[in-house]
Amino acid sequence: MSRHTRELAWRAELDARTAQGLRRRQQENRFASQQVINFSSNDYLGLSQADAVKNAFQEGVNQYGAGSGASPLVTGFYPAHQKLVSQLCDWLNKPCALLFSSGFSANQALLFTLLQREDVVLQDKLNHASLLEAGQLSPATQWRFRHNDMRDLEKRLQRHMPLLTITEGVFSMDGDKAPLTEMAQLCADADSMLMVDDAHAIGVLGEQGEGSAAEITPDITLVTFGKALGVHGAAILCDELVYDYLLQYARHYTYSTAMPPAQAMAVSAAIECAQTEHWRREKLQALSACFYETLDSTIHAPITETAIKPVIIADTVQCLAVSEQLKGLGFHVSAIRPPTVPTSRLRITLTASHTAQQVIALCQALNRILS
Repeated sequence: MSRHTRELAWRAELDARTAQGLRRRQQENRFASQQVINFSSNDYLGLSQADAVKNAFQEGVNQYGAGSGASPLVTGFYPAHQKLVSQLCDWLNKPCALLFSSGFSANQALLFTLLQREDVVLQDKLNHASLLEAGQLSPATQWRFRHNDMRDLEKRLQRHMPLLTITEGVFSMDGDKAPLTEMAQLCADADSMLMVDDAHAIGVLGEQGEGSAAEITPDITLVTFGKALGVHGAAILCDELVYDYLLQYARHYTYSTAMPPAQAMAVSAAIECAQTEHWRREKLQALSACFYETLDSTIHAPITETAIKPVIIADTVQCLAVSEQLKGLGFHVSAIRPPTVPTSRLRITLTASHTAQQVIALCQALNRILS
């Protein structure tokens, strides 16, 4: 196909997405300079603004400089990285950990490396795009089971005998949790490794913010540092065999510049805060109760135990309009649309930086618009 023909096809696809109200736009974050309350952040514990985390980042820059200078297997792995790895292993009860620049690259590295042509991978239908795409593009055969449906999972485990079964601990768009205890038992019975992507659970769930590790110990756990921990990056936690195999063959790890050691120091400080500053999780629980007490019961808002509070508005045009109305009232709430989610919704996220008064004001605005 010629360049001209292909460009025409691209424009047609973009026009079609615009007509459906699904075209994405880059938005500059100006919350610091505008009187708009951000209810779309994944900074659930408010740690991106914690003095201990910011001070650790600054100290790291002073000590190590701004970057790592190389991949982790050359000269990019510093004492700050080793401290973070040891800290993660102690916190989440796993023997080994590998650090990555993002959860997306960590998930893809894991699946591309471990899965071979004769393998089967089984995933929850609502898993993150990085997981589903990696499974689809890997040499293995991928099957998906109905969201959090343990009967469907059991049938597919028996039918497909997967090497790896994957779920999220907390699902990013619905805020619901996976039934991990039952899932772990089903996978053990079927001799399938269980992997949990804990991006939205780490820091939020558990007495010390250990996420899904408070309930089970998966064979493989992925955690990210850019959500409740307020920094950036990710880690895969696993046993010695999987660790060594990834270390030898995971190209995303071998051929990427390591995260800056200053960043590793900031993540270490954030973990310490998550472990010890219990008031942050307690505040999230209080704000969650406040949210449901104030929001009109006629509004379609499934109850969740997490900081993620979806408000379902199936009509995409209406969902976008409500988001814009809220922005005009001083609240930034993102409208999430297909293909990211099956049904359009406002994805409201609570953080420990919010006040009860702000949450009440948001709910009252939603009541006026939607009731």
